Amino acid sequence: MNIIFLRTLIIFASIIILMRLLGKRQLRELELSELVVSVILADLAANPLQDTGIPLFNGLLPIFVLFICELVISGGILTSVKFRTLMCGKPEFLIINGQILEYEMRKARFSVDELFEELRSKEILDISTVKYAILETDGNISTILYPQYQPLTPYNINSKPSEIEYPIIIIEDGIILDKNLDYIGKKRRWLDNYLKENKCESYKEVFAMVYYSDKNIYLKKRKEKK
Repeated sequence: MNIIFLRTLIIFASIIILMRLLGKRQLRELELSELVVSVILADLAANPLQDTGIPLFNGLLPIFVLFICELVISGGILTSVKFRTLMCGKPEFLIINGQILEYEMRKARFSVDELFEELRSKEILDISTVKYAILETDGNISTILYPQYQPLTPYNINSKPSEIEYPIIIIEDGIILDKNLDYIGKKRRWLDNYLKENKCESYKEVFAMVYYSDKNIYLKKRKEKK
């Protein structure tokens, strides 16, 4: 009995520590690799608890191997855009300007019933009020309403609602997203000039650059390493 109690505490503490090291994002949502790890992890953790004949080290070893694999994958997702797309996919538009994109719906294997169910869960009944609906990489749907249909806030009381512009990420953690740059109809020369105007010698100095419109661009420089 004491051995089972001790083994349970050790395995429980090990899993808690490993999940904590993976970061808070894993607690909020699961990507494909994280889902696979979670399913296998539950089975691996149960084996040494059910069979005390299995050495504790043999039960912990595959758990640590899985943890290392997930750590490597998470690092690749953060540093490589291509690897991130391969492992996580990319957000897909399901609605643009109040119109359902049939091709994108079929590609995502998303039915109209499922789409309307998601909209109803966000208290949206009229699809024509939706400027954008985006299927995120974690399977959730994000919606952006037209300005006149958005909830009233103290900021926009007695003010004319401005047109919604979808945010396009141009630079992420020192990496230029060329497809997004092409999407907004800009060239590298425009980007270089904009960065110089904002006292950035190189795109590698930029942590995040998000394009809304020519007059609305968010730029965040990287912090210098101490």
